[in-house]
Amino acid sequence: MNTLYTIGHSNMPIDEFIQLLKQYNIQIVCDVRSHPYSKYVPHFNAEALRNALLQHNIKYLYLGKELGPRSTNPNHYIDGKVSYQLLEQSSQFQNGLQRLIKGIEQFTIALLCSEKDPINCHRAILICKNLPHDISIYHILSDSSLESHQDLEQRLVVTHFKDTATLFNTYNDLVPQAYILQSKQLAYSAQTEEEE
Repeated sequence: MNTLYTIGHSNMPIDEFIQLLKQYNIQIVCDVRSHPYSKYVPHFNAEALRNALLQHNIKYLYLGKELGPRSTNPNHYIDGKVSYQLLEQSSQFQNGLQRLIKGIEQFTIALLCSEKDPINCHRAILICKNLPHDISIYHILSDSSLESHQDLEQRLVVTHFKDTATLFNTYNDLVPQAYILQSKQLAYSAQTEEEE
């Protein structure tokens, strides 16, 4: 079974970040930020990050154009916000997903975005949601532990439906609904400038 990791850089020191990648034998970091720059942690700007990773024999690949949470296509917006449901159907997103899947077959890859907690990031709520179920997905957390994507989905359901009676809803019914609710909270708005 193929495995994919994800990681959020947050405000992590670069040495700590690279140590986490090494701990899980990451060969390629796929940057899925729409804008691979940070004024708060400049060591995570694309070029600086690429150079730091190369010093440790880890490759850097930018896939934010294909798999990022923002879109230049106005058809992907509803009421000024990106719709993950529309974005995930686009040929650009699907091509990026296929490229990622092919990479996973050959390399140990970590998806990179800025959010510390994967439940608050499109890497889990948009990208991982759309990957085949035969790929094992693990989110590398800042304390160096792993959260499986199945555990993240359980956390997502609890977050959105903890007070909801499930007599008529099975867990499998609630997961897609929880993804939709979370995606609406995370979706980029044309009025904001913060990276998801």
